[in-house]
Amino acid sequence: MTKKSFPLRINEQVIAAMQRWADDDLRSLNAQIEFVLRDALVKSGRVKLIQKVVTDLEQIDSEQQSPEDE
Repeated sequence: MTKKSFPLRINEQVIAAMQRWADDDLRSLNAQIEFVLRDALVKSGRVKLIQKVVTDLEQIDSEQQSPEDE
């Protein structure tokens, strides 16, 4: 999986809260933001988790079942 740099403008209080969360989970701030975004994508049904250990995601086609149908 390749990573792409992306400039992010974010509220100072939100970034401070994310940093505290990252510290609690022993992750870098970048890894924590990616974790939260990935989790939101999976939970919303926009992507599906391919493997729980690896952080790869797969796009869900519109004709595939939603997670609620499985």
